[in-house]
Amino acid sequence: MTAVTLTADRRRGLQRRIRWIVTATIAYNVLEAVVAITAGSIASSGALIAFGLDSTIEVLSAAAVAWQFTRRDPERWEKPTLRVIAIAFFALAVYVIATSLLALIGRVEAEHSTLGIIVTAMSVVIMPFLSLAERRTGRELGSATAVADSKQTLICTCLSAAVLAGLLLNSLLGWWWADAVAGLVIAGFAVREGIEAWRGDACATSVGMILEGDDHGI
Repeated sequence: MTAVTLTADRRRGLQRRIRWIVTATIAYNVLEAVVAITAGSIASSGALIAFGLDSTIEVLSAAAVAWQFTRRDPERWEKPTLRVIAIAFFALAVYVIATSLLALIGRVEAEHSTLGIIVTAMSVVIMPFLSLAERRTGRELGSATAVADSKQTLICTCLSAAVLAGLLLNSLLGWWWADAVAGLVIAGFAVREGIEAWRGDACATSVGMILEGDDHGI
């Protein structure tokens, strides 16, 4: 598509939309973290506890983007914000790898957790919509940080699905190792996205170049 310059009003509208999206993401992830860690502690589920802690990483990433778009010149803060998001990806990967390996080596078997299944299922439904909204807005605005943060949200959605599958397989079939193996796969994707964010490759367009769509709202 042809790159065009956004009007000042459209740019401000997109920046305002991103602030609303990341605010919603932060609020949901704070609630998700509290519920998941509580449910994980009750059920002795390392996967659920890890999932709750992962939500705090998502809060950090979203907060970094929210902070950027409160600045007078958001584009100026693209690179440092991308670095924060990249570090969040790497931290997520390290934690998931460590907890997954410990679960496999120690043959950790968690108890059934209805609350855990509910919160992970809700995340699988809710988070893709937040990710899609932020990615579309970020691409139109030409913001690599918003696109990178949307990928962080999508990775967390995949992790939610993996934890949910693990909880269900453990409860229904006794496959205690399922969520640990799935976690290792998700960690690989997190490392890849972290590298892209660190290099500044998270957005297909250069900062300051805007995708065509000036007259079309989302």
